[in-house]
Amino acid sequence: MSDRAAIKQPLTAAEVAPEVWYAGTDREIRGRALCDVGGKARLGVGLMELAPGSNTKPGHWHSHEEEHLYALSGSAVLHLGAEQFELQAGSYVCFPAGQPAPHHLQNNAGQPFVYLIIGERIADDRVTYPCDPPSG
Repeated sequence: MSDRAAIKQPLTAAEVAPEVWYAGTDREIRGRALCDVGGKARLGVGLMELAPGSNTKPGHWHSHEEEHLYALSGSAVLHLGAEQFELQAGSYVCFPAGQPAPHHLQNNAGQPFVYLIIGERIADDRVTYPCDPPSG
């Protein structure tokens, strides 16, 4: 792996150490930062897994950063502003910078929702959380 520190090379997700956020709560998310092996990348690319019964509250939106989500397996409900959308394998959504529609995911299914999240890393970005604080 020392060669990867100098030059970014192809890798498999299994080579990237998993992280867990909000373990043991209704917000538990597992993920792998695929983009940062061999040095921090300008874009963030995460392979994420949202466990059954978990969510990504609180809903939020970004002032300067654009985010993209691509569903790989399972299903989840996307809460986007006042609307809800069912996401499943093959679903794609873009969250444009400055779009004041908060978004979060809810996994009501019996299996994990696996997805890629891709986002810019802009130092001046401000995240707005207009929703109620999360439970758990």
